[in-house]
Amino acid sequence: MSISSDQGSSDPTMSEINVTPLVDVMLVLLIIFMITTPLMQQGVEVDLPQTQAQLIEHPDKRPLELRIKKDRTIWLGKTEVPYEELEIRLKHNERLKREKKMDLAADRALEYGYVVDIMATIRRAGIEAVGILTEPPPPVE
Repeated sequence: MSISSDQGSSDPTMSEINVTPLVDVMLVLLIIFMITTPLMQQGVEVDLPQTQAQLIEHPDKRPLELRIKKDRTIWLGKTEVPYEELEIRLKHNERLKREKKMDLAADRALEYGYVVDIMATIRRAGIEAVGILTEPPPPVE
């Protein structure tokens, strides 16, 4: 049998793109991304300098404060709130619904786990930004 010249071109060029190298490169990049992403989320220990922060001059512009005393009493503004009612009070507070931010001040003697539990309650209540209040360092003489 003979092959006629009208059946196709004698040039065997392919009309399809070979995507195998592209897929290989993308898989390698995906693996690199999957390995490095968790490493970027871990904190790095840094010795930060102490600075004097400017006091906020307009107390009416400051976010609502949640204070936790050494005896574990919780104060929302000037109102004492039982721990069991904290999440409900935060969810129903009109100012917090509008601003979605608050400041948290906890006594130094409190256990870390208790403060973290309160912070989780604040997040469950829908508050997106929580500022942690601290005392400024003592003045240098």
